[in-house]
Amino acid sequence: MAETTEKSPGTADVVAVQDEERPARQLSRRPDLLVGVVCFAVSLLVLKQVFFPFAQGVQYYLVIFLGCTLPAVFLCYRPRSRKDSAETDDPGVLDWVLAVIALLTGLYPVLPFPGGGFDDFLDRQGVLSTVDIVAGALLLVLVLEATRRTTGLVLPLVCVAFLAYAYYGGFLPQSWGIAHAGIDFGQIVNALYNDASGFYGTPLDVAASYIVLFTIYGAVLNASGAGQFFVEFSFALFKRSRTAPGRTTVLSGFLLGTVSGSGTATAVSLGSITWPILRKAGYPKENAGGLLAASGIGAILSPPTLGAAAFIIAEYLQTEYLTVLVWAIVPTLLYYLGIVLAVEADARRFGAKAVEVAHGKAGKLLLRGGYHFLSLAIIVVFLALDIPPFAAVVYATGVAALFALLAKLAGSGENRGEALKAWLKEMAVALSLGVRGALPVIAVCAAAGIITSTITKTGLGQVLADALVQAAQAISSNPTAVLVLTVFFSAVAVGVLGLAVPVTASFIIAWVVLGPALADVGVADAERAMFIFYYAVLSEVTPPTALAAVAAAAITGGSVIGTMWQAWKYTLPAFLVPIAFVLTDNGSALLLQASFGTVLWVAAVSALAVAVLAVVTGGWVAGPVRWQVRALCVPAAVCLLYLEPIAIAVGIGLCLVAAAAHLVWREKPAREAV
Repeated sequence: MAETTEKSPGTADVVAVQDEERPARQLSRRPDLLVGVVCFAVSLLVLKQVFFPFAQGVQYYLVIFLGCTLPAVFLCYRPRSRKDSAETDDPGVLDWVLAVIALLTGLYPVLPFPGGGFDDFLDRQGVLSTVDIVAGALLLVLVLEATRRTTGLVLPLVCVAFLAYAYYGGFLPQSWGIAHAGIDFGQIVNALYNDASGFYGTPLDVAASYIVLFTIYGAVLNASGAGQFFVEFSFALFKRSRTAPGRTTVLSGFLLGTVSGSGTATAVSLGSITWPILRKAGYPKENAGGLLAASGIGAILSPPTLGAAAFIIAEYLQTEYLTVLVWAIVPTLLYYLGIVLAVEADARRFGAKAVEVAHGKAGKLLLRGGYHFLSLAIIVVFLALDIPPFAAVVYATGVAALFALLAKLAGSGENRGEALKAWLKEMAVALSLGVRGALPVIAVCAAAGIITSTITKTGLGQVLADALVQAAQAISSNPTAVLVLTVFFSAVAVGVLGLAVPVTASFIIAWVVLGPALADVGVADAERAMFIFYYAVLSEVTPPTALAAVAAAAITGGSVIGTMWQAWKYTLPAFLVPIAFVLTDNGSALLLQASFGTVLWVAAVSALAVAVLAVVTGGWVAGPVRWQVRALCVPAAVCLLYLEPIAIAVGIGLCLVAAAAHLVWREKPAREAV
């Protein structure tokens, strides 16, 4: 991708990043209009469900939701990557056929044909008719194909492996721990199609009840001009200094993430604006790309929106979404502390130059556009008032839309009628784009239901969890060592899983497989959920896949592998901090589950550990840091993150030794020169 000039982020940026991540189509006018109308209708359905839910229950709503959105996937996403020689990017005959079949099979449970209807369909649970099984089998194939188109081949293959295990489990040797009685095909379809699990389980429920509303909110917020304001405000805030370009990138990434909701999308939107500035400041291409990727995924680790998996955490743990936001506060601060320290080190190590960017004064910008922060504040305040998150985000969306209208009317002069028409069109497009942007997540959540249903029906999750703990016990019988090894194995497993499947699917699979293992070694619900969540998200910057880093490299023109390693460097502290959640009882203080005094000292020690890790990765503290000092800082940081008095004392001692060694070696050349 060629280098781009400065511009404000918008819809085009989001579409562009989707094209980087997956083979998204650029539709011509007629099919694009059809998809837009369908997605707009779905957005109205979603909003209607918030205030006037269907009397038939949530599963009825989910059937309609999936039946309406799944066909759109086949129209919006190609069956394979587009060739440059292709004359058109519109859906072909096969795509239209699949879309129609998806519509019919998806809505089949609620269609009022003779002898049909939702109540009759539910009455046949466990004894499905032949037509039911055929319709369910077709929907299964279509969900797998939709997932392949939006995320690649790996997740569908994982689903097929779980389905094969469910069917052929009875043929496995009974001496194998994973053997089970086996489930016939009709019962597999029943569990996926007619049960309140499978396709219509918790993952799809979260997508249809929470995630879509937040993507709609982000689209409306973007249409109101919030994205451009956030970037301009960030530039104005840091003014002119050699560290300002890096700091601006970090802050802009955090603010833009509330609009896009995607780490990779944020990295691309951010890169189109800040890369020219970073280049002028003297940042190498790979370092700039790594900073863009790290700043992009930081947004989906941070309140008030977090990532899609955060809603699933709230649903799985049956807790308030606001509680999950609270858990994320200290880890978010530590994440950005690590990035900011790395920015400070890089600016000095590269000899970055100050860049003049004319965006006005921060105070004036805040007075002019500070209302864009109001809708974000409304989400938090309403959640604190015990208003459900799906209602809170709708109110916030309404406020963002209202301010967009007022701004348009204020700038229209006398022609307010035309301004109102333009606003209505923009809001309709934003509602449609909100649903359209969620299509990949919807497909992933439906596919994830296949995995969770299979694990539940066969009991595989507990079997694998027991095997993981037993592997740790085989190495050591010491309870502390077993805990450490189980946590280490789990971190590696989530990281590897995240290389192949999207964040949401990675979290769901890891939760049902690794969650019980962590519970078996005494890790509490909140700690293990947030541990898995962070490692699932951080897989976006982990080599060798690292989608956010790949997208950032496309913007800067740097080496993809080099950009991946730089992104990993910026986020290294975030890779280690989640381990502190689960290793000791004091780790719960990082999730604000302790007294104020405990939270304070635990956060301070963790911040010191992050600073020490920043020395390891940045190699600069008032001058270059020798490799021997950096090597000494590694065990110091690890000891500090163990969050027990003895380990902390050892960590502080190692820090003092490293600091003394750095001072001696740093001053030595000066004495020799004299």
